[in-house]
Amino acid sequence: MNGEHRYHVTVDWTGNTGTGTSNYAAYSRDHLIQAGGKPDVPGSSDPAFRGDPARWNPEDMLVASLSACHKLWYLHFCAVEGVTVVAYRDDAEGVMVEDRARGGAFSRVTLRPAVTILAGDDAALAAELHDRAHHFCFIANSVNFPVRCEPRIVYAG
Repeated sequence: MNGEHRYHVTVDWTGNTGTGTSNYAAYSRDHLIQAGGKPDVPGSSDPAFRGDPARWNPEDMLVASLSACHKLWYLHFCAVEGVTVVAYRDDAEGVMVEDRARGGAFSRVTLRPAVTILAGDDAALAAELHDRAHHFCFIANSVNFPVRCEPRIVYAG
């Protein structure tokens, strides 16, 4: 695993309702996130900031990115270590705090993966592999706030 990787996306604002940003209430926060032939992601701002609650906001996407990156590393380490995962669901939560000086920042994200493994597999190892996944997660290594993991391991059956 060496080298530099680049990620190209386009964010296209679609929220000009006719008068552009003539005032704070005059425009929609809607946008489309696009990347190399992948399906478009409809985005907006958080509803607290005049966004569309039916669209993804950057804060949702940051929490989802942390969760997905952790999951991908975790599944990798389980496969390498002989732990068979048959189901994985993370109910992750991020906390952002508004700040007059900077606008706001995340104070923490908590991952809560519920992992189902085969009966007879090592549940203690399955739990321990979350620490290894966290250590290697590209996204967690890129943020300046704590990312906690509160896993729950159960047996299939």
